[in-house]
Amino acid sequence: MSASATTLAALREQRDYQGVIDRIPYTAHLGIRVEAGEGVGPLFVLPFRQDLVGNPRLPAIHGGAVAALIEAAALVVTLVDEAQSRLPKPIDFSLDYLRSARAAPLYAACQVLRQGRRVVAVRVDAWQDNREHLTASGRAHLLLASAD
Repeated sequence: MSASATTLAALREQRDYQGVIDRIPYTAHLGIRVEAGEGVGPLFVLPFRQDLVGNPRLPAIHGGAVAALIEAAALVVTLVDEAQSRLPKPIDFSLDYLRSARAAPLYAACQVLRQGRRVVAVRVDAWQDNREHLTASGRAHLLLASAD
């Protein structure tokens, strides 16, 4: 097992969501943080930064940054909660942008909808001030690591 795989396995066993996020270059660059969620899973946070603005007239966070938060949340929750030996591979990813992501932190939470032997279905909701008023909602089907 490589040093990288060993580190990932240790982070997974410790349920260290932030440690996993920090090892993924694009999520570390975006500054995504993980906080304790209200309920069963972690809460992923994309802090607002001026360089994330895609539309300076609003200003609104670029849709790519919103998508990155949602995809990362799905991958990391699946890795840790489903005890995977590697990051799952996206098969299908759908994202609905429901409103502009204003100049404020963006939050995301995951729900594993269904897990089979090889594929998991995950839903991720993202919001800003009020969890009832979603900014975006994503659905992913992820390929799990094969059982050894």
